Order: sequence, then structure tokens, then C-alpha cells
Amino acid sequence: MNNFIYDIPTRVYFGENQLGHLGEELSKYGKRVLLTYGGGSIKKTGLYDKVVAEIKNAGLELFELSGIEPNPRVSSVNAGAEICKKENIDVLLAVGGGSVIDCTKFIGAAAFYDGDAWNILMQKVSVEKCLPIINILTLAATGSEMDCGGVISNPETKDKIGLMFPVMQPKVSFLDPTSTYTVSKYQTACGAADMLNHIMEVYFNMNQDLYMLDTVMEGLMKTIIKYAPVAMKEPENYEARANLMWTSSWAINGFVNGGKRQAWSCHPMEHEISAYYDITHGLGLAILTPRWLEYTLDETTVSKFYQFGCNVFGIDASLPQMEVAKKSIEMVKEFLFQTLELQSTFTEIGIDDSNFEIMAKKAVASGGLGFAFKPLNEEDVVKIFKMCI
Repeated sequence: MNNFIYDIPTRVYFGENQLGHLGEELSKYGKRVLLTYGGGSIKKTGLYDKVVAEIKNAGLELFELSGIEPNPRVSSVNAGAEICKKENIDVLLAVGGGSVIDCTKFIGAAAFYDGDAWNILMQKVSVEKCLPIINILTLAATGSEMDCGGVISNPETKDKIGLMFPVMQPKVSFLDPTSTYTVSKYQTACGAADMLNHIMEVYFNMNQDLYMLDTVMEGLMKTIIKYAPVAMKEPENYEARANLMWTSSWAINGFVNGGKRQAWSCHPMEHEISAYYDITHGLGLAILTPRWLEYTLDETTVSKFYQFGCNVFGIDASLPQMEVAKKSIEMVKEFLFQTLELQSTFTEIGIDDSNFEIMAKKAVASGGLGFAFKPLNEEDVVKIFKMCI
């Protein structure tokens, strides 16, 4: 196995009624706070009023950026960075799901750059500084609350790029499962699909690594499979929401990676789909994931599928490995498309094959697919896209 470094400096306040610590945490970094959020759902739920009250009670000065999109645009990053420069912002407070937190991370980095933030995404500018970031999570999905990465879209160029910079790691994360009670059935399902794929991107890996980490990932996947349907049927079930929220964070904060070196597969492909069609990220992953599994299953990878089927879905271990593998993929489909009730094809959401070639070219050009679980070239990606029609 390979050596690795694990360092997650984010402080987490998990559970109900933790916002009483918000003022003291923000105050550690200064007096001028930029609050970032999305379309205004936090005002409907009352969370906005609670946050503002804590900020004012701490004697801090508040500035706001609202309207951050579900697939956050570089225009929002530029708008936030401009506020930071103009108002001498000391600390950023992101309240929302992964899109808000992602956007806020790049706002923090762009605050130290005088040009278009897209240059940062294009890696024309190095990121060595970032304003301190604190977040309050309202949707369990992306894991952005406890990692240093983010994904930003540019509708003008039809690009969607994800990057990671250590300085963008959140300082503090407030994880209150009750803040996710109002998340819709559909978004709960999309979030579950997103989390599941985050784990699969690491789990389906032929690198020899710690047995312990595989068992952790299997436990995380079983948790999603168990509790996502409960949260969909009982949106105020605290146990279900808490398990999903904590799984969201640990699915992608780097812990389960260990010393694995293989690159991710589905995310580069899905980023092109949502860049061109602006669909929900988790839905795109749900449609792609089982087709990617089918495409990568062969005699060289079957052992991993066998392990997955037996340990996650409880398939009879006495069956032939290939039979277990194929049955495990069918059970993934059943979970995503029947249990979670997500659309199962691109056709259902209005996507045809007109852009498959250019999207495949961009997905491969983003780097990594040649070093994935099963190396993929442009032709492979087009075939997987066509399997999703």
C-alpha cells in the first residue's frame, strides 16, 4: 500500500442548538462578515433570522451575497470577491448546501486576486491565500462542508471545473440535522446519489490498500441505502437526517482515500453533463453510475464487484463472482431508480446525443480518466453516455 497524509483541521459542531457558538467562532477571524446563501430558503425556514441574530449579538458587522445558483457560476464568485475587496471582509459565512459552500470557497480565494476568478479555475493563477470560511450546512450531499474543494460553472464556455486548494478548507462547520428537515424528497434522493458515488469513486479501485478503509466505505454505503428512504418518507426523522449528514462529510473529506492513487471516473463525466444542461449534479451521477459500473466490469475487476455485492448488499457469497457482480449492479439500479425514484435515463430529462463527442473530449482532457478504476478514453466515455440514453 501507499503512504498518505491525512489532515482535516475543520472544527465541527454537530447536532441541534449549536448556533450559540457561531458568534465566538466568527469573532476569532475579525469583525466584518460576508454571509453567502442561495435562493432564500433559509429565510423561509427561519434559519436566516437565527444566524443574523447571532452575528449581531456578537457585535459583528454583516454584509450579504444572496442568489448563489445550484450549479454555482463564476459570476457569483466575482460578485462575492468584489464585496470582500470593497468592504474589507474578514471572514466568510456560507449558509446552504454544497453549491453555496463551493462558491464561497472560491470567493475567499478570489478576494486576493484582482482579475476574473475564472483564471483561478483555469489554473492560470496559484491559490495561496483564502479568507477564513465558516459554514452552516442545510443539505447533505456534496461533503463540501469538510473538504478543501469546490466546483464552479461558466455558462458562457459551457465548462464546469472542480479544484482543491488546502487554504480553502473550512475553519468551522455547523452540522445540525434539523436544518435538513425541509429538504425535498427529490433533493434528498439526489443528495444520497451524490454521496453514494463519492464513496464508489474511491471504493472501486484495484490499488491494494487498508482493509479497514474498505470496511468503513462499505458501512457508509450501507448507511445511505438504509437511511435515504427513511428521510424521504419521514423528512423530520432525526436519526435518518443525522446519519446522512455525517456520512456526507466522511464520504469525501479524504479519510477513506488512504493511499489509493486511482482517479475518479463519474465526476469528470457528470461535470460535462451538468455544464451543458445545468441538471442537478446528484441526478447526473445517478444516471451515470450504474452504466459506468457495467462498462468497467470484466474479469480483471470482478473481484471488487464481488466484495461490494457481498458486503454492501448481502448477496450470497457462495454464488460465482461474476453472478454476484452483475446482481450488485442491478441492486444499485434498483436503489437509485426505484427506491430513490430518480429518473433513469438522459432521455427522460431532455438530453440527447448531440453533444456527447465534445463532452467526452472535455471529460478526458480534464485529466485522470486514463488513470481511473478502468482507464477511459474519449470513445469509452461516449459509449457510457450512450448507455444512459
